[in-house]
Amino acid sequence: MRPHFGTRLAAAMEEHGPLCVGLDPSADLLSRWGLPDTPDGLRSLGEAVLEAAEGRCAAVKPQSAFYERHGAAGVAVLEEVLAGCRDRGLLSVLDVKRGDIGSTMAGYAEAYLAEGRPLAADSVTLSPYLGYGSLRPAVELARRGGRGVWVLGLTSNPEGRDVQLVGRPSVAARVVAEVARDNAGLAPFGDVGLVVGATLGATPGELGVDVVAAAAPVLAPGVGAQGAGAADVARTFAGMTERVLVPVSRDVLSAGPDAVALRDRVSRWSEELREALARAR
Repeated sequence: MRPHFGTRLAAAMEEHGPLCVGLDPSADLLSRWGLPDTPDGLRSLGEAVLEAAEGRCAAVKPQSAFYERHGAAGVAVLEEVLAGCRDRGLLSVLDVKRGDIGSTMAGYAEAYLAEGRPLAADSVTLSPYLGYGSLRPAVELARRGGRGVWVLGLTSNPEGRDVQLVGRPSVAARVVAEVARDNAGLAPFGDVGLVVGATLGATPGELGVDVVAAAAPVLAPGVGAQGAGAADVARTFAGMTERVLVPVSRDVLSAGPDAVALRDRVSRWSEELREALARAR
């Protein structure tokens, strides 16, 4: 039985820093790497990124959509990427943002979180907008297997506020309160994480959302090409910097396909983020 996900994530970030390399093999990126927009192109890019990431960051976040667009052959490459993460000691954050009800949610949970399934990841992203309780099959299955989930809280896209900050308390605040209940008593932090953007322009507390008290790891998108830097992460997540995992995709992957440049870019982001968050503690 593996340790719970919060323990595993804390150990990975302590050893390798808070960087999570985003793996988003869009048609444009493949072209800029000189690769075909085919499953073979996906495979070549993924192998290069995993090689650069190994031992230099805590996790890798493949975006499922860029594999799914190639059908079964693309999904087969995604299975290879997840297996490669396991082989290289990299935690995987599979970005699928699933959210459904009843047996359908249980089916998604089994696909991405059950031991032995081809698409099983260390953690997955989930959408709570059919009601937080609808995520229960995934939360429970993840916990039984030492895996984790990341629930959308305050996302980095500007449109998110139209839903997430509505009401008093806001929708996001109510989601975070549910996450806090699921993480109660877990140390160093829980296995139900929150997706909270680094481009909010304010701390979650200033927006009426108490992420600090939720005992949740935080996945903080928006860094790099979306405009936020390491200092923004440190400022936005003051009081919880030890549990922030920071995905960076475009700014890292733009260094490829040169293997040395790609490794250097991963190392630079990892150290920059580690130092900025350490200074804020």
